[in-house]
Amino acid sequence: MKLGDFLLSDKLITKEQLDQALETQKKEPGKIGSVLIRLGFVTEEDIAQALSKQFGYPSINLSKFEIDEKVVELIKPEIARKHIVMPVHRIGSILTIAMGDPSNLFVLEELRFSTNLRIQAVISPESSILETIEKYYGSSTGIEAQKFLEEIELSDDASIEVLEDTDEDDSFMGDGSDDAPAIKLVNLIFQDAISKGASDIHFEPYEKVFRVRFRIDGILHEYMTPPMNIKNKVLSRVKLIAGIDIAEKRLPQDGRIKTKLKINEMTKSIDMRVSSLPTIHGEKIVIRILDKDNLMLDLTKLGFEPISLERFDRNISEPWGIVLVTGPTGSGKTNTLYSAIQKLNSEDVNIMTAENPVEFNLYGINQINIRDSIGLTFPASLRSFLRQDPDIILVGEIRDFETADIAIKAALTGHMVLSTLHTNDAPSTIARLINMGIEPFLVSSAVRLVIAQRLVRRVCQNCKTLSKVPAQTLIDIGFAPESAKSVKVYEPKGCEKCNNTGYKGRIALFEAMEVDEEIKEHILVGSSTSELRQKAKEKGMLTLRMSGIEKVKQGLTSIEEVVRETSKI
Repeated sequence: MKLGDFLLSDKLITKEQLDQALETQKKEPGKIGSVLIRLGFVTEEDIAQALSKQFGYPSINLSKFEIDEKVVELIKPEIARKHIVMPVHRIGSILTIAMGDPSNLFVLEELRFSTNLRIQAVISPESSILETIEKYYGSSTGIEAQKFLEEIELSDDASIEVLEDTDEDDSFMGDGSDDAPAIKLVNLIFQDAISKGASDIHFEPYEKVFRVRFRIDGILHEYMTPPMNIKNKVLSRVKLIAGIDIAEKRLPQDGRIKTKLKINEMTKSIDMRVSSLPTIHGEKIVIRILDKDNLMLDLTKLGFEPISLERFDRNISEPWGIVLVTGPTGSGKTNTLYSAIQKLNSEDVNIMTAENPVEFNLYGINQINIRDSIGLTFPASLRSFLRQDPDIILVGEIRDFETADIAIKAALTGHMVLSTLHTNDAPSTIARLINMGIEPFLVSSAVRLVIAQRLVRRVCQNCKTLSKVPAQTLIDIGFAPESAKSVKVYEPKGCEKCNNTGYKGRIALFEAMEVDEEIKEHILVGSSTSELRQKAKEKGMLTLRMSGIEKVKQGLTSIEEVVRETSKI
């Protein structure tokens, strides 16, 4: 019987689902099991159980096995990764190997030849095998980087040349330029940062240490400390490919890297924003990784509570007005705005954006990079936009009176304007606009909605554990007394899937203040921020703390994360 027939007989899929998968397989070649998983009809565990029946091999849960170090050494890391196999245990001349595809006889023969042992196959989901490979063999790029560092320290090579790249769109970081240690090390750092899901890379020179750190899920982690003799070459390499003047070391500079990286046998196009800053021990360089694969453009998956999402959806769909998104740097404002314009993007709408810089290219949207040095400022761009027949305008940031004034006038003359401000919460945004010099009657007339947001880390769903928190503590944080007695609160523990941090990924907290007639009246009479906040809460606004509490109730984050990012007001 074929795999599909096994799944049908076990009633794990329907005939219609199998037919759909077979049709998909014709357009997107691949194993039928992989196609069914991709379509969401079955899980990897379902496939493993079906393969177990099909081939008569037992199915095992690798997470419950502690594998002996001597057994691990029987299979080379490159072979384990290439074929997605994992040695489990050895009895005499028989080696048990976990594999996801037992039909590949060539792999079994290669393993028998390389180990000189008889191979007994067991079946496990491929993702479980990959996690076990990472656990016992470590990150491939991380190991390679560490070995490379040891080679540099041993050789004490001080004659490293920086080689120029070819055209940036066609260059592959990591291909053809590995003769120079600095180039190879930078490539390895970039590869590992992206494979680990880092959002930023920090190159930090100190008096006796050169440190590299990654920001993962909003928290900085030390990655490595390369030898000092390669520090200047590494920094020069980064500046060179970012288009930054390598001779200028006294002034801050900005640049950009657009390149391609090979990660896990896949080629990814990556944009990086580069900032250099002179310090007393040399230039510190910070790279923001703009990975389009991590851009979430589905509004329903960002973390909005239903009432906040309904308000956001309704107001961005209006023909005119201003919708503002506020929060500190790195709170996900750009993602929220991109999600909004992606939802509004259609062939009958003209959308124009002014950004500093453009982080992601979106089809069907006219995007402009702000360049203050040549006079292409936010106000200048906005004035030009109004002569380009726009329907929707996105302004990267309202920084001053001039930008705010033009944005207000654009909103009042029939355009939907989306923008950001740096304020602590939604109600204080009104006071910020008035302090900029905008008249209260213009603010109340133009602003439709203010969204404040923060990012908190998700507790790892694989290892999270129940936490016993006293009911009074929960009440003090902001829980209602009745829910404080019954709510299940989770805390991070740490496992291989989350690099033993207890957290994996991030989710946003949202505060949505709609400027309705009552809020407009409060703005016009000069009500304080606290009075605006109180009125907005009476009108159903969930504060950032309340949004965080909802995420805790859903088991998505921890109390520590919510308290760290929000205030109880």
